[in-house]
Amino acid sequence: MAAITITKENFEREVTKSDKTVLLDFWAGWCMPCRMMSPTIEKVSDERPDIKVGKVNVDEQPELARRFAVAGIPSLVVLRQGKVVSQTTGARPKNQVLALLD
Repeated sequence: MAAITITKENFEREVTKSDKTVLLDFWAGWCMPCRMMSPTIEKVSDERPDIKVGKVNVDEQPELARRFAVAGIPSLVVLRQGKVVSQTTGARPKNQVLALLD
């Protein structure tokens, strides 16, 4: 399942009300570590149909970045039933991204 773009308009429907665990990737197009993480995030999305993966562009969605106190990017946030269960900042290898989900 491909990662979906998360905006303030679809956040409640796609994240808060999701019956799946949600992995949010906070990123920006100018951020080299974010671009390096993108293929990893897509692989996780493809390999884990039991989770929903969303991408939040911090330049386009500053309100969401503030809501999750994103101070650096890339930042990954895992939510279950709309509640944050883990959060990390910085590029991570795939095994560390998967570990965040467990």
